[in-house]
Amino acid sequence: MKEKIIQFGTGNFLRGFADCFVDKLNKENLYDGKIVIVSPTDSKQVDIINAQQGRYNLYLRGIENGKEICERTEINAVSRAINPYRDFNAYLALAENPDFRFIISNTTEAGIAFSAEDKFAHKPAKSFPAKLTQLLYERYKLDLNGFVILACELIDDNAEQLEKCVLAYARLWNLGEDFCSWVINKNDFCNTLVDRIVTGYPKDEAEQLCKEIGYNDKLLDTAEPYHLWVIDGNFENELPLQKAGLNVIWTDNVSAYKKMKVRILNGSHTSFVFPSLLCGVETVKQSLDDKALNIFLNTCLYDYILPALGETAENRQFANAVLERFANPYIKHMWQSISLNSVSKFTARVLPTITDYTDKNNALPKPLVFSLACLIEYYKNNEVQDDKWAVEYIRNHSVKDILSNAELWGCDLSAVFDMVDESLCRIHSDGIREAMEWALL
Repeated sequence: MKEKIIQFGTGNFLRGFADCFVDKLNKENLYDGKIVIVSPTDSKQVDIINAQQGRYNLYLRGIENGKEICERTEINAVSRAINPYRDFNAYLALAENPDFRFIISNTTEAGIAFSAEDKFAHKPAKSFPAKLTQLLYERYKLDLNGFVILACELIDDNAEQLEKCVLAYARLWNLGEDFCSWVINKNDFCNTLVDRIVTGYPKDEAEQLCKEIGYNDKLLDTAEPYHLWVIDGNFENELPLQKAGLNVIWTDNVSAYKKMKVRILNGSHTSFVFPSLLCGVETVKQSLDDKALNIFLNTCLYDYILPALGETAENRQFANAVLERFANPYIKHMWQSISLNSVSKFTARVLPTITDYTDKNNALPKPLVFSLACLIEYYKNNEVQDDKWAVEYIRNHSVKDILSNAELWGCDLSAVFDMVDESLCRIHSDGIREAMEWALL
C-alpha cells in the first residue's frame, strides 16, 4: 500500500483511535493507504514502532449495547515511524510524496502553541506547529497540493489554532505572503472532536495477553468500544469512515457536538464526583453499582441535563452510551483523579446546565445544585488538587461569600444560596445518603 497519511503523535490514543479506523478501511477494501508516524518529541517509541514494522494489537473491552465485549484486532495500518530529531532529512522528505493527503495530529493539549524561540534553521524546530510549518514550506516549494489536516488535540478550535500558529511562524520566519496564501488556500485545517477512552498498554496483563497473541507486543494497546469522531468538513469520498460503519460525523458545526459531550459526559462526571466521594466510593464503576448513587446519576442525567440541553435522539443516544461507558468493568476510573481542578470544571460543565434548566423551567435543578453543595463540603474538609487560591478561599469563607464570588465561578451564584445552604445542613444533620435522597425529591 502507498503511504497516504502523516501522523504527528506516537502515543496510545491515536493508535487506539484513528489508526485502527484506517486499518478497518483497508481491511474492508474501502481505502488502501498506510500511515507514517512522526514523533513530535525525541521519543524512543519510534524504535519500537519500526522494530515491529508498525504492527500491534488493540483490545476493545467494555459494554456495548448492554453486552460485555472483549475483541482483539491486529492493526497493520502503520508503515513506519520517523524521529525528526535523529533524521530531519527523512522528515522533510515526506513533503516530496504527492500521495500524502491527510495529516492527523494529537500532540497533547499543550502541543498547539507558538514560541518565538523556534527558528526556521532548527533541525527540527521544537514546537509541533513549527515543525509542521517546516514541512508545509518544503511542500510549497515543490509546488504540490497541501493537506487535509485533522487536529485531535483537546482544545477548542484545535485546527484553527494550529493554522494561526503556522501563519505566525511563516511571518516570523519571513517565508513570504505567497506561502501564507498557499497555507490558507491549498490546505484544509479541520477542527475535530474526539471521544474514546484509550487505556493504553495493560502492564498488569501484558504477559498473559502476549501469550494469547503469540509474540511480545510492546505496542499492545487497549481501549473502550465506544468512539466518536466529529470532523469539520466532509472528506468522506476520500476517507470513507462512515461507509465503514464508524461513528464519524462530518459537519460544519463541531461546537454543537462539543457542547453535547461537555454537558452530558463531562457534566455527569462533575456532578457525580463529590456525592460519590462523600459516600466513600472510590471509582466510577463502584458508584454505578451503588443503588442510591446510580439513581442520583440517572436523575441528574435524564431529568435535568438532557432537558436543559435539548431532548433529541442524538443527545439521548449519547447519554445512554455514557452510562455504558461508566459501567465498563475494564476501566478503573478513580474519582480522586476526576476531581482534579473541579472548580473550573463545574463552571464549564455544570453551571451552564443549571442556568439553562432554570431559564426553561423557572426552577432550580435541585440535584445539580446539591452537587455544588457537595463540592463545597468536600473542599472545606479534604485535601484537593486545584488552584491554590480557590481552595483557600472556599476553606476560609462562608458559603454566602463563596457563592457570591464571581472570580471563582465566572458569575455571582447568590441565587442558589438557600438551596446550597439547606443541602449542607442536611448533609451535616442527616448524613450524605439521606441528604442525597432529599435532593431527588
